[in-house]
Amino acid sequence: MENKKLIAALLCGSLLPGAELPVRTVVLYKHGVGYFERGGTLGPGESARLDFNAAEMNDVLKSLTITDNGGKVTGVRYDSNIPLEQKLSEFPFAIQPGEPLSKVLDQLKGAQLELDFGSQKIKGAIVSARTIAGDKDRAERDQLTLLMETGDLRNVDLSAASAMRFPDAKLQLQFKDYLGALTSARSKEKRTVYIDSTDTKSRQVKANYIMPMPAWKSSYRLLFDATGQQPVLEGWAIVDNTTGDDWTSVHISLISGKPISFISELYDPKYIRRESAELPEDQAVAPVLYKAAMAAPPPPPPAPMAPRAMAMRPGAGFAGAMSTDMAVQVQAEAATLSSVAPTGTASEIADLFEYSVKDAVTVKKNESAMLPFLQQKISARKLIVYSDQSRPNPLNAAELRNTAGRTLDGGPITVYDSGAYVGEALVETIKSDDKRLISYGVDLGTRISTAMSPLTSDVREIHAHNGMLVTKYSRVQKKIYSIRNVDAKAKTLIIEHPITSGFALIGTVKPLETTSKAYRFEIAMPANGSLEFPVSEENIYDQQTSVSSMTPDTLLVWMKNKAVSEAARRQLQQIGDLKTQLAANDAEKRRIDGDVQNVTRDEERNRQNIASLSAVSGQQQIVQDYARKLTEQETQIAKLRDRQAALETQHAALQERVNGLIERLEF
Repeated sequence: MENKKLIAALLCGSLLPGAELPVRTVVLYKHGVGYFERGGTLGPGESARLDFNAAEMNDVLKSLTITDNGGKVTGVRYDSNIPLEQKLSEFPFAIQPGEPLSKVLDQLKGAQLELDFGSQKIKGAIVSARTIAGDKDRAERDQLTLLMETGDLRNVDLSAASAMRFPDAKLQLQFKDYLGALTSARSKEKRTVYIDSTDTKSRQVKANYIMPMPAWKSSYRLLFDATGQQPVLEGWAIVDNTTGDDWTSVHISLISGKPISFISELYDPKYIRRESAELPEDQAVAPVLYKAAMAAPPPPPPAPMAPRAMAMRPGAGFAGAMSTDMAVQVQAEAATLSSVAPTGTASEIADLFEYSVKDAVTVKKNESAMLPFLQQKISARKLIVYSDQSRPNPLNAAELRNTAGRTLDGGPITVYDSGAYVGEALVETIKSDDKRLISYGVDLGTRISTAMSPLTSDVREIHAHNGMLVTKYSRVQKKIYSIRNVDAKAKTLIIEHPITSGFALIGTVKPLETTSKAYRFEIAMPANGSLEFPVSEENIYDQQTSVSSMTPDTLLVWMKNKAVSEAARRQLQQIGDLKTQLAANDAEKRRIDGDVQNVTRDEERNRQNIASLSAVSGQQQIVQDYARKLTEQETQIAKLRDRQAALETQHAALQERVNGLIERLEF
């Protein structure tokens, strides 16, 4: 116990806690961070202390700002993330758990030490220290041998000393830092930031920063009275204090919106790998082993290779705490740059919206709170909405128009009607004067069924250009909503009709409004009444056909279409007549080609017969007959060839006329 007291005496006055800066303002956002403002009084030369979790340090180091009313901030220090073993290895001594003070002092041979024995003070250099075993008459004790300034060696009993100190301020500071490292290591998650000052007077200091925080949540209560007009909307914010500090009488603001935020790894020490470089003359010359002579000289030895770059090992003396020798003057008016100063009102901040709680709030650490931020009448009307066509019943709903004069953050809404709970809804963020539909229950008094009429298709227009026939088609689909209201009260029904890609509404039915996915139709439903509500949609699309690829029969079909004008019909008739002539020409060509092939085969057989009979005696007459037939066939083939050439010429002329008509086709 005495040893522990003496170690504490060595560190007396060096581990005074920093001044606390209590939380004054909290601003919570929707994207996982919170803005904090701390403030308090710093005495002359005093340091402020801020405690955080290790996971919060990246955001704190990225955002910390300090405001001082005229004082001088000389530096900001914080607990580094260097392992404890690495920190302690830098000190010239080690304090092991449970070891006596004598063993610690024995590591500091030659160091000057002052000891108080009541009113007597002695000073000397440490020669050695040891533990003297106890006996039946005396307990175990620590003994120290000092070299006095007179040159004498003197043994002193450490347990009799009431205080001790090192005259060497550097050594005393090392003890302070050693114990500080042990203190910070007791909590693996806690980290401390110190704000240092050398001012000689007290002053007010503010520290602002952001840190990770749970997103605040909003919930609403929509209260209808018996009339159903101008219901009251109550808004509550749910906040969670997950910090290690109590929020006592703090000003809280809530920000709706999602500004960009990210984590930068600023807290962990970053080591950069450096390349090794040496001057060529600093490299040693390796010995050369010469081989025996051969028929040809050996190649020259390779040039020495550059040494491989080695990764730099972090130095044991790396300083983890941030400090500066230059005093930083922070102007008090810099605090006015903050755009989140709570005012107790609601206000727009660019694309964000701030709800400021007017009265100071107290939330203990690891507790949550519900804070009211809205209670006023709002424009709303009761409806029933039919959106899910797989169900027969629409939903009880309300159309809310944000007449609160402020943006309403998204969240759940609990609906009460004449004091009774009637359901719950979920709503997105609503800007001022914007409106939303919410549904909170099933209307069992209304039934809706749907039926689709057969899809019809018709030709709307026919045009020709650049040899292409362009046909504009119309497809019409029709859905009929059959609605039955069995309640003895009139209702206003909103039907959300899905938008079909490529189709547009036709007819006299017009939607109340259109969303990205549906048309909204408003229908007045009579009490105990039924009606049908048809919705027709049309799809217009084009189809292109090359006129040159059309047959005369296909052209005839198009000419009979009622969408074709008389002038267009005459143009198509001319093309059709020429295509008919081309078809006849092609048929005649195919017939002539067949005749040529048949005659040619007969000629080949006659030649074979002549060749075989010429070698047989007495067959001259037959050979002459075959020769005569061969001559006739040659004459026939010549006439067929002439006809083929004439047909080719006729075909080319017809085709040229057709192509010219197609090129000039325009209607």
